[in-house]
Amino acid sequence: MREPMVIDLPLEKPDYFEILSKANAVRMRSGLVTLQPGEDCGLHSTEDYEEMIVILEGQGEIETEGIGRRRIAKGQVAYNPPETEHNVHNTGTEQLRYIYVVSKAV
Repeated sequence: MREPMVIDLPLEKPDYFEILSKANAVRMRSGLVTLQPGEDCGLHSTEDYEEMIVILEGQGEIETEGIGRRRIAKGQVAYNPPETEHNVHNTGTEQLRYIYVVSKAV
């Protein structure tokens, strides 16, 4: 059984910080991602997970298979269903920081 917890997010803004992993959560995984202007996280698939992306700061575009690119900015949330290829692009002039949360789609 897992224990309730509080996790501090890093203030120094690393490129990637794992928040929840197999070590501290049952099915849910999450991380904090920082993309510099012009960077992207890389095209990948959700496979058998569903994913929520929460934009904390900056702006960019989320590219989703079958839909194309859509603008996304601070204060917005995006959802990717299972088996969906996607990518996040920083199209702005400042850092794009977001948290992703994934969970097995049972």
